Amino acid sequence: MEFRILVINPGSTSTKIAVYDDEKIILSESISHSSEVLSKYKSNMDQLDMRKEAVLEVLEKDGIDIKTLSAVVGRGGALPPVKSGAYEVNDEMIERLKTNPVLDHASNLGGVVAKSIADSIGVKAYIYDSISVDEMSDVARISGLSDIKRASLGHALNTRAMALKYAKENNLEYKDLNLIVAHIGGGATIYLHNKGVMSDMISDDEGPFSPDRSGRVPCVALIDECFSGKYTQYEMKKKIRGRGGIYSYLKTNDVREVEKMISEGNKDAEIVYEAMVYQMAKGIGELATVVDGEVDAIILTGGIAHSKKLTEMIIKKVKFISHVEVMPGENELESLAYGALRVLRGEEKAREYHE
Repeated sequence: MEFRILVINPGSTSTKIAVYDDEKIILSESISHSSEVLSKYKSNMDQLDMRKEAVLEVLEKDGIDIKTLSAVVGRGGALPPVKSGAYEVNDEMIERLKTNPVLDHASNLGGVVAKSIADSIGVKAYIYDSISVDEMSDVARISGLSDIKRASLGHALNTRAMALKYAKENNLEYKDLNLIVAHIGGGATIYLHNKGVMSDMISDDEGPFSPDRSGRVPCVALIDECFSGKYTQYEMKKKIRGRGGIYSYLKTNDVREVEKMISEGNKDAEIVYEAMVYQMAKGIGELATVVDGEVDAIILTGGIAHSKKLTEMIIKKVKFISHVEVMPGENELESLAYGALRVLRGEEKAREYHE
């Protein structure tokens, strides 16, 4: 039996959609939302009807009858900590995403739009590997300050999908492996997959810097900056997430541009680039200690993993730990589709969401 799945991945200025017939992609499109349109809405959730109509218009234009869909899957939003895998979107989840999400994030629209479309044709809606997947061990959760707990927020969707894909392609069982998966994009997060559980991770605000995020910075100096009177709370958050990292030093967040600068002899660009690689490798090494160095493979993924220069530099530093596999790209649409497909085929059971 063939299953047709609609995938919805809302971003800050676009909604990426795809339609899959089993593993075969038959439609993929990124729907742009102009700043003029988005400025009319106070919050991401206020955009619900606009985003839904935009998705339906594309499907109609491309001749996809929504009544042929077997299921709809959306990007998992900023829920309270959830387990990995699939969740069926229910009313309790919708209420939480609409009224009290952990963050006002565009991904909160994923499950809501998915359920709205799915309900109209009588099929089920799912989310898969939400950005708030949290399977940290009790020890990993300790931060060093009793009133601050470490939280797992990051690229769970792509990192777990690549871990599962690696296991399948090598005829191995995911639950038997220790894998370190580094997602390197605009932000960088590194996950430890410990025998099928994401038991620890390094988020984009406590690890290596990336093209536009500062990563881990000296705490005391950061506190002084916050109280200097030069910045509002919003400006400080933007300084570390959006204007940090490579952008802070070189005023660009495009790694290809930085590589061009290096090729033209820009020594400052070379040092900053090498520092990012240095910190990525340190993060991978940090997580290797959690499993006493018993790492079956290291996977490099994310958009910047397309850079052969960058991946080769990281591999040189971490190959002593384990074999390194490069699996570039964001892979979010495919990851969502394949997750829903496993549920439809009975290979995985969707969880039920409750507070």
